[in-house]
Amino acid sequence: MFTGIVQGMAEIESCQPQGRNRRLRVRFPQGVMHDQQLGASVAINGVCLTVAEMDAESLTFDVIDTTLQLTNIGLLVEGSIVNFERAAKMGDEVGGHVMSGHIMTTVTISKIEQIDESFHIRFTVANDAINARRYLFDKGYVGLNGASLTISAIGDDWIEVSLIPETLRLTTFGLLEVGAQVNLEIDAHTQATVDTVERVLKQRGIVLP
Repeated sequence: MFTGIVQGMAEIESCQPQGRNRRLRVRFPQGVMHDQQLGASVAINGVCLTVAEMDAESLTFDVIDTTLQLTNIGLLVEGSIVNFERAAKMGDEVGGHVMSGHIMTTVTISKIEQIDESFHIRFTVANDAINARRYLFDKGYVGLNGASLTISAIGDDWIEVSLIPETLRLTTFGLLEVGAQVNLEIDAHTQATVDTVERVLKQRGIVLP
């Protein structure tokens, strides 16, 4: 389980193909993984990955082909910068919202606008991501590259978030450009709520547009 509170940025040291899969070696800031364990979970750009090897400040992860196709992990190369979060421990404060690290789809940055100290980033939600669009609504939670964010505006095929300077400092959002693909996760609570409401309305003969 993760909270969507990104703990910092890490660098891809290597990305080696292994058949249809890949092996990622990621270098983290000094000291943040000093007590990590093999088999532990770490979110990389919001994707839950399992530690396969450890070496000083670097961890290695094996990524299967399905994950490479569904997320932006398949676009990473040596030198890429990613968001990371260690798995939450029992008793940790949940400052964001509960996330599983299971990405639903990717969205594409279509607009970046800075107004004074805040950044506004708009993401296009493609037509083939229709299932994800059911769970997106104004002021709702969304996970973007592992960061727990609130949707500040929404249209038929786009969502927008507003970022404070601290979020830009800790995450890769300040480095991204228009056209970049970003991982999107909908939390289980939102999915359950929407699915329940739709089921009840359907039972009552009410069909949503």
